[in-house]
Amino acid sequence: MSVASEYLQLSRESADELVRRHAPLVRRIAYHLMGRLPASVDVGDLIQAGMIGLLEAARHFAHDKGASFETYAGIRIRGAMLDELRKTDWTPRSVHRKTREVAETIRQIETETGAEADDAEVIRRLGISAEEYHQVLADAACVRLLSLTASDDGEEGTVLDVADEGSLGPSENIERDGMREALAEAIGGLPEREQLVMSLYYEQELNLKEIGAVLGVSESRVCQIHGQAVIRLRARLAGWRS
Repeated sequence: MSVASEYLQLSRESADELVRRHAPLVRRIAYHLMGRLPASVDVGDLIQAGMIGLLEAARHFAHDKGASFETYAGIRIRGAMLDELRKTDWTPRSVHRKTREVAETIRQIETETGAEADDAEVIRRLGISAEEYHQVLADAACVRLLSLTASDDGEEGTVLDVADEGSLGPSENIERDGMREALAEAIGGLPEREQLVMSLYYEQELNLKEIGAVLGVSESRVCQIHGQAVIRLRARLAGWRS
């Protein structure tokens, strides 16, 4: 056997061993994500996508880059699962439409008043009941589980939705950095409780039940606060999405 053949064989065996040892990581990430997703999502689909991400990670991992394989693989696994979820959007178009209507109403109110849109005023302008409004907020929380910058109609999102940032060109990198700055500024302008929910959900990766325990409120109330924050952000980031 040639030196090159021996090297390829060793590399293949090393990759197979990495996949075997880290397969439980795929299930762990999949079930963690399921705590933040509707019951209609099949965990088996997430695990299948995650295994593909793990295989890709094992093939491309460079031991001399400093990061551990588990850290590197976790990013690739999660990215593969999110890509799969984006391709199979479960949200009815009617939900996207209602979310868009609420976001536009909030944008109009805040433009006119220079202050945060009040729930009662949003409800009045939309001509719907408080119950219907809260349902839209809950639906909005589910729609935006994957991204704060995805399009309102369920189509492909922006450069912030790309799992592999190395695939972006120079102009896309500039757009991504500008969008991140705008998003950070918009989050900083949210009411304090909405900021806290966003931080616990997206940074600390707590699920709605866990956040409810922290705030001392019900899971459904957390869902409403989350949805309110997301719609408010959508309204304030309208210029970036158009």
